[in-house]
Amino acid sequence: MVLTVDELAGAMPDVSHLESCEPPMESPEHYKQLALLMACLDWILKGRDDIFTAANLSVYYSEEQLTNKDFRGPDLFVVKDVKPRKRASWVVWHEDGRYPDFILELLSPSTSNIDKGLKKELYQSKFRTPEYFWFSPITLEFAGFRLMAGKYEPIKPDDCGRLWSEVLGLSLGIWEGKLRFFRENGELVLTPEEIAIQQQQRAEQQQQRAEQQQQRAEQQQQRAEQQQLEKEQEQQKRLEAEAALEALLQSLRDRGINPDDLV
Repeated sequence: MVLTVDELAGAMPDVSHLESCEPPMESPEHYKQLALLMACLDWILKGRDDIFTAANLSVYYSEEQLTNKDFRGPDLFVVKDVKPRKRASWVVWHEDGRYPDFILELLSPSTSNIDKGLKKELYQSKFRTPEYFWFSPITLEFAGFRLMAGKYEPIKPDDCGRLWSEVLGLSLGIWEGKLRFFRENGELVLTPEEIAIQQQQRAEQQQQRAEQQQQRAEQQQQRAEQQQLEKEQEQQKRLEAEAALEALLQSLRDRGINPDDLV
């Protein structure tokens, strides 16, 4: 029996009871990687009220899925043109039928085959998600796909080995063993913590430059004072020499000797 949209919605449980039931991350590396990506996304999308991002959050899309409980939600997904309000899960029939526009899965030995097979087929054929990426924090295996004519086609890497996401307007690539986002100009998208560290480093560098300038100014002042002292000492020596000469000449005069006759 084929259900209409209204009949399907009526058969669904109350959305207030549909909380996320995702398992924990496979390893500390998976957790760190996911936290890193979310921190970058939250920062770069700060202030936007038309996009929703989530990590390790269940996506409910059909009654069969709820009955079988045989599907786990994406590790990270993005939905555009929706309000970024808090959600306990993503319930498609309560989101005007909207599915994720971007999905990223973190591969692990226990989920790799599912991520590359069952989930890829689901995201392609059921979700119709425009872009699907996967990455292994352990082996650094990385791939991205874009929905073309109903089928996922591999996204070709650029000269730096990065994959462009049309949905996010960002590139994804491996940087120092982690999957990172990059702006169109190639600039690395930093986390708030990295930005704070960078700002601290810049402040310290500015402080160092200021101290160096102060040291140079003090050295210049010291040189000027030394030059002035040497000038005064030379002046004093000249005055003393002139006074000694005048005393000698006066002594000769006192003896009745004309100094000019000695020349």
